[in-house]
Amino acid sequence: MNQEITDFIEALKEPWQGELAASLRGVVHQAVPDVQERMQYKKPHFLKNGKYAAVISTSKDAVSFTIFHAAGLELPEGMFDGPEERKTLKLRKGDTMDAGQLGTWLSQASSAL
Repeated sequence: MNQEITDFIEALKEPWQGELAASLRGVVHQAVPDVQERMQYKKPHFLKNGKYAAVISTSKDAVSFTIFHAAGLELPEGMFDGPEERKTLKLRKGDTMDAGQLGTWLSQASSAL
């Protein structure tokens, strides 16, 4: 675990954002064995074999989770935004996520890295 990412999560002003970001980080670690963490562009990035697998970003009212290499995934219509190769899920206060399903998609997307 990268201390910069821990510090980033702990510094989030909204408690719900910190909890959500920490949960998403846990999903990444379960879904991608041997994942490497790096702070880049002021956001937590997660890499497998030096290639991007996922990124967490925050805005004033949301936490976004981007899955890279997502072209082959079968994702629910309207749940994710972005181009075919990179899909982003935007979560706001009170939203729920299916961590197991999210982990499955991430594992599938990063399996070829």
